[in-house]
Parts: sequence; structure tokens; C-alpha cells
Amino acid sequence: MHDKTISQLATALRDGEFSSVELTRHFLDRIGQHQDLNAFVSVDEENALAAAAAADEKLASGNADPMTGIPVAQKDIFCTEGLRTTCGSKMLENFIPPYNATVIEKFIAAGAVTLGKTNMDEFAMGSSNETSYFGPVKNPWDHKAVPGGSSGGSAAAVAARLAPIATGTDTGGSIRQPAALCGITGIKPSYGRVSRYGMIAFASSLDQGGSMAQTAEDAAIMLNVMAGFDERDSTSLAIDKPDFSASLNDDIAGLKIGLPKEFFEDGLNADVARVVENAIDEYKKLDAELVDISLPNSKLAVPCYYVLAPAEASSNLSRYDGVRYGYRAPEYDDLEDMYKKTRAQGFGAEVKRRIMIGTYALSSGYYDAYYMKAQKLRRLIADDFDRAFEQCDVIMGPTAPSTAFNAGEKTDDPVQMYLNDIYTIPVNLAGLPAMSVPAGFGNDGRPVGLHIIGQYLNESRLLNVAHQFQRVTDWHSKTPEGY
Repeated sequence: MHDKTISQLATALRDGEFSSVELTRHFLDRIGQHQDLNAFVSVDEENALAAAAAADEKLASGNADPMTGIPVAQKDIFCTEGLRTTCGSKMLENFIPPYNATVIEKFIAAGAVTLGKTNMDEFAMGSSNETSYFGPVKNPWDHKAVPGGSSGGSAAAVAARLAPIATGTDTGGSIRQPAALCGITGIKPSYGRVSRYGMIAFASSLDQGGSMAQTAEDAAIMLNVMAGFDERDSTSLAIDKPDFSASLNDDIAGLKIGLPKEFFEDGLNADVARVVENAIDEYKKLDAELVDISLPNSKLAVPCYYVLAPAEASSNLSRYDGVRYGYRAPEYDDLEDMYKKTRAQGFGAEVKRRIMIGTYALSSGYYDAYYMKAQKLRRLIADDFDRAFEQCDVIMGPTAPSTAFNAGEKTDDPVQMYLNDIYTIPVNLAGLPAMSVPAGFGNDGRPVGLHIIGQYLNESRLLNVAHQFQRVTDWHSKTPEGY
């Protein structure tokens, strides 16, 4: 059962091959068997089986939705009523939300079954899933390697077939980079396409929820559930939602693929470049046209991002003060001492680093010098994409400059860690949709992802382009040994 895509599982459920309870039990057992991955922070067995039983009743009535009875793993950044939501932090270790995030509500309404909450970098700050208070997640392809971050638990769970699909969030590449490193499909929609209500904030102008799955087809089915206007989210787009599955099989002959020269220069590992070039050759066989383009300001995206994101994080994380909810220091002298000790004890090193950087960038005398200049540069990066899309339909390149690196390899060098997102960060700064699809393996046997970037609100074209690649290749069906 765990080798099937959700479209295949949905057919099997309707045909009565097995029940949702049996399917859910199967995945719960697999989660229990592979706890060494540390992919899950919480497993909600009782409620999962109850939801599966309700789904079976709906299936029996013949009134089921495409996602009815399908198990899903939720990133532990989405608030879940009655089930703890930690955001990978000691600060929220025992926090149980009194409400559901909009994304969670939508999955419940669609009849999906929540298996549990997946591990993640603390407050989504990290590129390797090593900053989690609950310990690092292992990459199913090689336990010595990181799974990527911050959605590393979700990526590892899907790659190891502990869940058929999982939710993720992407602030600077946190869906696409772990998808690439774990050999799965992941899509970050356009900013505003998926509601952020109940999604714990890191950087509010960059965060976006998205889907992680085996295939582009499954990602489209998920996005049909997740997307849509939400009046509770002021950044949610009040526009009609298309059927993201409708154009999957459209012919891509004549598709113009932009290849930015900046994405294939120094810093890209040769084995990753080889895999990406081979993937692009597959598109040439499908009669796509290659166009050389330039994104000249993309090389400045990382420093731009690491001013803007920490600045927003320092503001968003100011609410964790030990007063209203979350962790509170057990011993303190007065209110100010409680604030200091709570935040010192409750946050990890990476979160503290970003809070300090952000507070500095927003402080008097430095706001104009750093924050405002970064905002101007963000506009230039977005303009680069606008000009590029006058010449092409989609942009392609590597998702990450290397395959998954070993755990501990970059923890002492934050700059090297940050550079792992060099190809993904520009997309978030511009608010564009993008996805990573499995494209092969590096010399070390670890997965490589092909990065596909689309025009604003054109997720349907992205999914179509990815699906056509997966029709003629089988990289997405590869499973790590032992899983």
C-alpha cells in the first residue's frame, strides 16, 4: 500500500481493495517501525483511526472527495486543535492549540486523515533539520546525511513511505530543498495562494504553505485542497482557485525553458549539473525550446534574504515572552528577568542568532542602511524575473548546489549553510511559484532535484511541466533501500 500514489490509493479505496482504517493502520505501523528517522514529533494514532473510520463511512455512501480516507502528515508548524504544535522548539514543547490552521481545516473537510506532526527546524529556521529541539531528522537515502530543511521531517516521511503525502512550508526554499535532498516532489505556490492563518510565522512576507508528495499529480491534488481565499489571512489572495489537476496532461511542445547562466556557474557541483542537464535534455525530447536568460541580481538574494527574514522573525517571535503561552522559565526574580530567562532557555542557537540579526537591522540608525536597502534589492530581483518571463514560460536549474551533505558538516559555518538555499531564495523574494522534482542521483547515490520556476499564479503550468517529465522518467518512483 505504501508504494502507491494518492491517486492510486483513492482508486483502491473506492474499489474496496482496502479500507481507510486498514490503510491508516499500515502507515501508523510503518511510522513505528522507522522511528530511527525521527521524522515525526507527534503521532495521533487514536484520532487518526477515528478519522479513517469516518472516512470509510463516507466512502461507503459514495459521496467521497478525492482526498477522503487518504493519510497525510502535517508539518508541526500548522496549529492542530487538541494536538500539540511545537514548531520544533522548546518554547512550544507542550503547546496545544485551541483551534486549527486553515490548511488543517481544509484537509479535515476533504476527509483526509492526519497521521501526526512532522519534525522540523526550530521555527522553520534552518536548511538541514538540525536545529530542531527534538533532534535531527535522518535522510532515508543515507542516515549520515541531512534531509534538508526546514520541512525535513515531511520530506523524510514521504521519501521513506511513512506517509503518502505531507504538508510543508517554504520561506526560502524549505519545501523544495528538502524535496530535492530526499528525492520527492515539492511545490511552493505563489505567495498568498495558501492561507497562512494558523501557520506559525517566521517571516510573514515570505512564508508559504505547500505540498510534498511522490508525484506532481499528487501535489496537484493536495493543492486543490490547500489553496483558496481565507478572510482570516490578510495576505490571502481573493481570486478564483483553478483545478490544478485539469491541465496535467497538456502537451508541452513549444514550451520555452529559460536557463539562467547564474544558476550554472561556480558553486554548483559537477555531478548535480550533470543530472540537471540530463533532465533538461528530456524536455528537449518533448519538443521544448531552451532559452538562455540572466537573473543578474540573484547572486545578491542570500544577503538580501538574511536581512529581511531575520528582521521579520525578530518581530514575530517577540510574542514568546513566557506570559501568555508556551515555555516559561521556572525561576526568575521579576518580570524583566522572566522575559530574559524564558527567551534564553526557550530558543535554540539559530533562532537567537536570527533574532539578534533582525533586531540589529531594524534598530535606529541601521533601518535605512540595511532593511530598506534589502527591500529595494528585493524589487530588483523580482524585476529580473519579470524580464526573464518575457522570453520564456518556465525557468529551470538545480534546486540545491549539492546533494545532501552529512549531518554536522555545516553546523559551525552558518554562511555555508545559508548558501545551500542560493537557488531557491530568489523565488520567495519575488513571491513566485516553484517546485522541485526528482531528476536522478549524484555520485554519492544521493538524490538531485530539478528546480522549476513559474510565473506568478501559474502553478497549473508548473505542475503540467513536472508531470510531463514524470511521464517519461521514473526517478520519482525510486525508494530508499529498506523502505
